[in-house]
Amino acid sequence: MRIIVHKNKCQGHARCWAQAPGIFNLDDEGYILPGDIEVAERDELLASRGARSCPERALEIDATADALLTRLLFNQARGGVK
Repeated sequence: MRIIVHKNKCQGHARCWAQAPGIFNLDDEGYILPGDIEVAERDELLASRGARSCPERALEIDATADALLTRLLFNQARGGVK
């Protein structure tokens, strides 16, 4: 999973960091650092919560067809979605 960072929208609320401090890195003033974030599968739930908590929508969860297909195939391999 990838989080697309729209740094210009960040207003420094730091809600993402409050949800997932190990995933979202902020500068000294509480603004998200630039650059998209690759999230390990084990951290996807926390990252998703952090991204969705942003009131400015500065964080976008990459939901491209490739990402969705990868997740579907992974879940099928684990016996999940059929």
